[in-house]
This record gives sequence, C-alpha cells and structure tokens, in this order.
Amino acid sequence: MQHIAGKFDVKLSPQLAAPGIEAARTARMTIDKQFYGDLEAHSLGEMLSAMGEVKGSAAYVAIERVSGVLQGKKGSFALLHTGMMNRGQSQLNIQVVPDSGTGELAGINGAMQIEIRDGQHFYSFDYRLP
Repeated sequence: MQHIAGKFDVKLSPQLAAPGIEAARTARMTIDKQFYGDLEAHSLGEMLSAMGEVKGSAAYVAIERVSGVLQGKKGSFALLHTGMMNRGQSQLNIQVVPDSGTGELAGINGAMQIEIRDGQHFYSFDYRLP
C-alpha cells in the first residue's frame, strides 16, 4: 500500500434541484478540485446532500473523476464519498470505485481522507496498483 498526502483546492457550485423533486429538500452541487503534491490532478464531480432537522446533522454522497498524474503514473479514477454528521459527530468514507482506473492507473484501489484546517483542504491517500 502506498501513502501520499497533499493539499487541494475545491470549488462547490450549487445547482438547481431536478424538476419534480424539490419537495425532497436535498441540495445538489458540482465539484471542481485541483490536487497538488504526489497527486497532480484535476477532478470534476457531483454531490447530493440533505440536512437533518437538528443542527449538526446531515449527510452527503458524491462521485468525482480524478484525472492527472499520481506519483509519475498518468490516468484517472473515480472516488465515491459517503459522509454523515450526527449532531456534530462526523463519519466520512472516500473509496476508489472498483475498476474505475484508466491508463497507468488501471486496477487502482484505495481510500482517501480529507481534512480542513484553517480554511485549507488537505488529502491523505492510501492506494495500491497492480
């Protein structure tokens, strides 16, 4: 298993709800990220979230396609996010989508963690290539 860490910038853009589901009270956003460090890459994706009725409770799911260079290997892969906050206690799981790797990243698997400190975003990525 390889381990890397670095910084990323992210732009989230709110989108309108799909027609007919406004009553679901979900929020949809597009994701546009730039990764730096051992992962020099750009990603695009979508996020869907719902807020709980109690402050600090919410959930989100997201899928993004990461394209670029991972420790000298060029290609892309998809990430699946599942996040839950229960009255301020958070759980976040970000996994590489199985068999989503392309190019030199074909067969990649792994998990990513993210952390926000002082308004800056950081990633930690444990992955394996065949």
